[in-house]
Amino acid sequence: MKEYLVFRLYGAMASWGQAAVGGDRPTGLQPTRSALLGLLGAALGIKRDDEEALLTLQNSVRFGVKQCVPTTLVRDYHTTQVPSHSKKRVHRTRASELREEKLNTILSSRDYRCDGLWVVSVALTETAHYSLEQLKSALLNPVYALSLGRKSCPPSLPLMPTIAEFSGLKSALDHCFPALTRSDKEDALWLHKSNQATYFWEGDAAEIDCERTLTFQPWDEPISRSRWQFKQSTLHQVTMEEG
Repeated sequence: MKEYLVFRLYGAMASWGQAAVGGDRPTGLQPTRSALLGLLGAALGIKRDDEEALLTLQNSVRFGVKQCVPTTLVRDYHTTQVPSHSKKRVHRTRASELREEKLNTILSSRDYRCDGLWVVSVALTETAHYSLEQLKSALLNPVYALSLGRKSCPPSLPLMPTIAEFSGLKSALDHCFPALTRSDKEDALWLHKSNQATYFWEGDAAEIDCERTLTFQPWDEPISRSRWQFKQSTLHQVTMEEG
């Protein structure tokens, strides 16, 4: 038996950033490691420029994710007006930017996952500086607003973080949260779950025993937030029938 913190992420829209080329901003299928670190960091009140505290959090946790709903992919054609970069002036607000006489228009395409539901597990490393209780408390009473990859994508339901002992990672990710309403049948109608689920996890590939496991190396391990640099991590994935 092993202790995990599990919580759910549901949103009308979510965007799990991938490597961006030019004006395209793609999204992954599941919350990336960097996105989950950002979510926990916001809950704990860690500022984006506090790289020492972010590194401490990064070295404390290991994630697993279960994608319960396949989601729908939506692309947004996005235009933004911004002033030219100048070392002489720093804009603190959007209003300040718009007061510039000359504005440049930046075009981009941004992808979102719609109506997605994910269960996330958090396990502590041997060098963890946080307890699961601290992380649970932060998710229940976050210092900063939580989002699903972008500020414009807030969670649509409470995260309902729970700490419990499970026989393994898959058992933790299969955790059943209490009904969203008084009627389980009503929940099933509007939050339709697929008969398949996809699991993503870090660490040992054998934590979820399956011959069809895929292993890949996404660029989602933060190196420097200020320089927006990442390195590759190792992630395992498998899709299997529910129930």
